[in-house]
Amino acid sequence: MTDLVPLGDIERAAERLTGVAVRTPLVPFPLSDPPLLVKAESLQPIGAFKVRGAYAAISALPEERRKRGVVAHSSGNHAQAVAYTARALGIPVVLVIPHTTPGVKVDACIALGAEIVYVEPTMEARVETAEKLAAAHGFTIVPPFDDPAIIAGQGTVGLEIVQDRPDVDVVLVPISGGGLISGVATAVKALRPEAKVIGVEPELAADARESLRAGEPVAWSAERTGRTIADGLRVQRVGDLPFAHIQEYVDDIVTVSEDEILLSMRRLARETRLIAEPSGAAATAAYLYRRNELPEGRTYVSVLSGGNVDPALFLDALR
Repeated sequence: MTDLVPLGDIERAAERLTGVAVRTPLVPFPLSDPPLLVKAESLQPIGAFKVRGAYAAISALPEERRKRGVVAHSSGNHAQAVAYTARALGIPVVLVIPHTTPGVKVDACIALGAEIVYVEPTMEARVETAEKLAAAHGFTIVPPFDDPAIIAGQGTVGLEIVQDRPDVDVVLVPISGGGLISGVATAVKALRPEAKVIGVEPELAADARESLRAGEPVAWSAERTGRTIADGLRVQRVGDLPFAHIQEYVDDIVTVSEDEILLSMRRLARETRLIAEPSGAAATAAYLYRRNELPEGRTYVSVLSGGNVDPALFLDALR
């Protein structure tokens, strides 16, 4: 069996992240019954949870590997997190990014000093290009999700949820490559075994739910996952290490529609004053519109994973 990330690794990642990642609040969703608390990862310095995993992984590298620089492939938020970390640690960084990535995310990476290499929006193109750059220049690859150090960093979200709300019953987490839910589920189940951890995906990119049902990772084509508005959740297949965590710790995976995601973006903005990108709104959408598919509980937490939304899309959502 694949070695799963232990709670101790997540606790050590939390120590490294002190003063770097924001300990984000659990924001009450008004008039929710049973109560919903929103874990506002949109308030991180890069606007998304990804800074946790990137900093935890890169800061743990030996000095000689740091000096040579890092390379990462990403649809946006992981790229920004790696660029932010590289700038903070003073190391070179190259980012491999699909040409379909929203401009707001690319502009942020460039502002942080990263060199950008554009590729086709497929996982194969991303991985192949990153590996070639690493081989040619001696860069260390910082994977977006399929890596124990990344999972440990993302797991600090779950650590904080249980520390701040020891009575939490149901934790809702968006799934892309699976790094976030792997870490969150590991921490939650270690500290509060009776709590339920539920993954949330768009109906149009539900490869993780199909994988859980099939008992093995199932890949969807880039054309299929590319249909969803949630650009951060378009990964075609969950990683092998995340899938092992999902099988061990995740209770179920539910899906939400495109309209439910957009409505949730609007409601989060109007009712909690939080900006969510489509991927960031998915978990809250499950509470608001798919409650009948969720376990019973007295306290729910949804992870608002990011707020880096294209301004024109955000205006559409508000309307």
